[in-house]
Amino acid sequence: MANAGLQLLGFILAFLGWIGAIVSTALPQWRIYSYAGDNIVTAQAMYEGLWMSCVSTGTGQIQCKVFDSLLNLSSTLQATRALMVVGILLGVIAIFVATVGMKCMKCLEDDEVQKMRMAVIGGAIFFLAGLAILVATAWYGNRIVQEFYDPMTPVNARYEFGQALFTGWAAASLCLLGGALLCCSCPRKTTSYPTPRPYPKPAPSSGKDYV
Repeated sequence: MANAGLQLLGFILAFLGWIGAIVSTALPQWRIYSYAGDNIVTAQAMYEGLWMSCVSTGTGQIQCKVFDSLLNLSSTLQATRALMVVGILLGVIAIFVATVGMKCMKCLEDDEVQKMRMAVIGGAIFFLAGLAILVATAWYGNRIVQEFYDPMTPVNARYEFGQALFTGWAAASLCLLGGALLCCSCPRKTTSYPTPRPYPKPAPSSGKDYV
């Protein structure tokens, strides 16, 4: 039997990772402008996300432009969008499934094995969600590195990792860790033994000795 505290810890970590994935997907700071050149104007900060690109001036004004055309986007950005959305949707399913299997819940109290199986299934879905988020963020980060070190990329068009990308990596780690802890509640197989037969009762003595 798994420890209820460890199971609850896994659910909390996975849930926090799911929240982090939503925050990371919504934030526009997936990549920020790199001030690597000599003649770079630092009065503006430019950054891009999955859904928009923004420019922040030194006076505090922020102007954002939503990506209008879906087909005009790069394949990396489209794949990252899809994987992040898939990870979030899997997290929603995992929350409902794992909640049913939690020991602190009243659902399926009569069937302890089935209850633990639901927790394991929820943990596995959380783990898959973490993998989707990890692949999305790693793919996007690899693209940033390739463009940064590409000699054909102009110096004034290079970007570095943004805060949302680090948030996505942290979210993926939490989902993977929380899902693994929930999977530790897998029910063990119990060995079934045959029902012992009662020994025959000795016949009562008549009190007479025969020679």
